[in-house]
Amino acid sequence: MEAAAPRGTQDILPESAEWWQQVETAAREVARRFNFKEIRTPIFEHTEIFARGVGETTDIVEKEMYTFMDKGGRSLTLRPEGTAGVVRAYIEHKLYGASPLQKLYYIGPAFRYERPQAGRYRQHHQFGLELIGSVDPAADVEIIGLTIAFYRQFGLKDLEVRLNSIGCPSCRPRFREALINQLTSRKAALCPTCNERLDRNPLRLLDCKNPDCQAQMQDLPKTVDFLCPECREHFDKVRRYLELKGIKYELDATLVRGLDYYTRTVFEIVYRGLGAQDAMCGGGRYDGLIETLGGPPTPGVGVGIGLERLILTLEKQKVYQPQIKPLDVFIVACGEKERDQTVGLAYRLRSYGLSVDFDFQGRGMKAQLKAADRSGATVAVIFGEEELRNEMVIVKIMQDGTQQNVPLIDIETALASIIMGQKASNMG
Repeated sequence: MEAAAPRGTQDILPESAEWWQQVETAAREVARRFNFKEIRTPIFEHTEIFARGVGETTDIVEKEMYTFMDKGGRSLTLRPEGTAGVVRAYIEHKLYGASPLQKLYYIGPAFRYERPQAGRYRQHHQFGLELIGSVDPAADVEIIGLTIAFYRQFGLKDLEVRLNSIGCPSCRPRFREALINQLTSRKAALCPTCNERLDRNPLRLLDCKNPDCQAQMQDLPKTVDFLCPECREHFDKVRRYLELKGIKYELDATLVRGLDYYTRTVFEIVYRGLGAQDAMCGGGRYDGLIETLGGPPTPGVGVGIGLERLILTLEKQKVYQPQIKPLDVFIVACGEKERDQTVGLAYRLRSYGLSVDFDFQGRGMKAQLKAADRSGATVAVIFGEEELRNEMVIVKIMQDGTQQNVPLIDIETALASIIMGQKASNMG
């Protein structure tokens, strides 16, 4: 057996985990500032949730889902995206009864069987935001504004919104008919999947990644030209609110997103520093999804932010470096007798809130000091037989090698003061 992770997955090793921890902390903090509350849903759901919610003719449902039968004969699917599961929880727990408006966020893995490439994995992680219960265009801009604020925390400033409106069930049939009429004459140049979808769900053709099909998507009708008065007013307000917030946007008539539940506003946020593959995330409004999954008619809008994509961008652009917290203390015991005291001292210092490590390999003092240096500890606490007899320890500041004797009785407060002074000195 080969000890290798499945294709399209990755191990997040300790040196990379610092990125992840800080990105996730930043996500929670920006969500808190916008008054979003965390929700956690299962990583698998009944398959029907995604088939009905995401859409049976989407690439996700037709080609990319990890679906299996459990021992009870039930069809279950690892979640390919987060919104459908959050909406299922919203309906099941009647969150609409507690408050007509719910601002929810989640952080967790999603699974899609697609071709692995840079920043795109078969198991990926999303920071998702859902604002449920408001049809107000300000809700759309709240989601977009929060997403922009999240990215800007990491120094990503050259951001732009690609924006479109795909209308509602009232106005979309006219666009659908115009699209079918124009694409029917191009059927011979379309891939088999697009030919299948042309009559059932022609909007999906706009999302096809086949280069031959993309070449046929030029000069097609635009969704914005078919909007009903209500959708037109909604879209105009979204644009006006973005302008009032100083958020740059560009109209993109080809943008439809890959999920059937979207209505009205759809968007992607792009970072110009990436070149051609510049899309960072996407989202939109889903005013019919909750009713489709069995809930009361309730509007909603959300976004899914890929964390792998963000971290890859930060590493490539070098606009942000994670702030790695150093180990506070490494304990060095000079002999076997002194080593017996290490566990108790480590527990005592950790109880005070300090991060502490020590030798687990029975090494000599010189090797332990080298280990202390490699650990990146701020200080080493050193003691031998004489120090124990006098109830003292030697505190060595690893950065400059200076040492001082500290009474064991005062060790917690003394170390905290020394470490705080070192951190202040390094920041200065």
